[in-house]
Amino acid sequence: MARKCKNGSQSKRCQKTLRRTLKKKKAKRNASRQCNRKHSQTAVDWFLGNKRIFSNLSFHGNIKWRANDLVRMALLFCWSEKRFVTDCFSETVNRCTSIGFSVALTTYQGFILALTNNLDQIMPLLILQLQSRMREVGGEFYRIAGFVPIGFDGSRNSAPRTESNENELCCRTSGRGSQSKGSGKKGKAKRKASASLPPQAWITLMWHMGLRLPWNWRLGPSDSSERGHVQEMIADSEFPKNTLFCGDAGFVGFDFWNSICDKGCDFLVRVGSNVQLISQNMNWKTNGDGLVTCWPKDKQNKFAPLTLRLVSVKDGNSEIYLLTSVLDPERITKSALLELYKARWGIEVEFRGLKQTLNGQKLRCRNVDRLYTELSWSILSMAIAELLAVREQIANKKSYNIANPTVPAYTPKKRSLAQTMRAIYDCLDALNETPKSGNDLWCRLASAVTDNYQRRSSKKARYCPNNSDAKKLKPPKVRKPTTDEKYRLKTNGKTIAV
Repeated sequence: MARKCKNGSQSKRCQKTLRRTLKKKKAKRNASRQCNRKHSQTAVDWFLGNKRIFSNLSFHGNIKWRANDLVRMALLFCWSEKRFVTDCFSETVNRCTSIGFSVALTTYQGFILALTNNLDQIMPLLILQLQSRMREVGGEFYRIAGFVPIGFDGSRNSAPRTESNENELCCRTSGRGSQSKGSGKKGKAKRKASASLPPQAWITLMWHMGLRLPWNWRLGPSDSSERGHVQEMIADSEFPKNTLFCGDAGFVGFDFWNSICDKGCDFLVRVGSNVQLISQNMNWKTNGDGLVTCWPKDKQNKFAPLTLRLVSVKDGNSEIYLLTSVLDPERITKSALLELYKARWGIEVEFRGLKQTLNGQKLRCRNVDRLYTELSWSILSMAIAELLAVREQIANKKSYNIANPTVPAYTPKKRSLAQTMRAIYDCLDALNETPKSGNDLWCRLASAVTDNYQRRSSKKARYCPNNSDAKKLKPPKVRKPTTDEKYRLKTNGKTIAV
């Protein structure tokens, strides 16, 4: 009987030991799985890095908040799905408290005023940080054919119809912000017609074509000049070696191209009949590739000529004329030029994501200065979210290179902005929860890619009109140099490009 009791006590001790062992394993397993709060904190802190990026900033002596805390709040504010700005701010304060970030400001008015007043100081530093992180995680996608490809284009976002927005954002030739005063019937008709035009903010975006991420941007009223914005960004910024700018047919002109070459960069643009070039060899069409000179008559007394390369390529049934400052065909081939130009179209998808996926089609702020602040932070927050997804996808891209020829290898083109934002939203909505293995923020960002399935039907709309009457770009005008131009070029030690 005593022996039986002894065995029973041993059995109980074994069961207790087993329970303790299982409990320790479970605790260890749970410790290895971090909660969403920790993931959110790690994501934001990884982008900001050390706090020294704001060390040289000087603020008013009465300011009590720190730049790092204000930036964290701004990112969480932009990653909120609430419709109204005051609701977004309340949610941001709660999330900052849950994550462990300092609440820089406790009222929305103080928060948006701080962002607006310090936008010109803080945003350039964050853009430089964004570019640095892109270079850090880009890998093989940072350069294409040896170049850092940067495309640019413009778009508009609607704004609330307030007096401040109308005075600043409406075209100068129409609307309440017009400086022209019409009189009589014509003036009344002009004002009446302009009343239907809402104020719009203009975005000129520089976009990394390899990583498909925003590089830099400028904002302005709806009648802003795209080329002027791009020239400002080129003049005010530093770019990596072998940067290649890529633009559509609107980015033409001697001054524009000369500003790029003076910066030590190259360009690739599509040209049409609105461009006039010079060439001694008028049979450049035979090979579809030849050297030409851009030297308008009104620039010949002040500037040296630009020797460029004109290439004619086929894209389906269309013939496209590309002009580039890369003269050596071995450095970049005709097929590579076409692929680079076609990759530039992805910037339109970026604009669509900002307007539709992030609901930025119509901005919310009723003051124009605050509206520019809202739009600039929206672009930055979208870029950071996409950068986080690209980092995880490039690090885990081997999982997409399956030994299946029907499944394409991973490229940043497969990144899905909708799934990226859904992963961030779900993480922020459940900060105190610990996600299951394989369902945390990083795993979801790594899998935020488009589907690989083959479509059985076309995505073309049923009621898409026939666009056969659309005007196609005609070839550029290439003329022979005059006798005076030949002489002036030779005296300058240069000859007309053949």
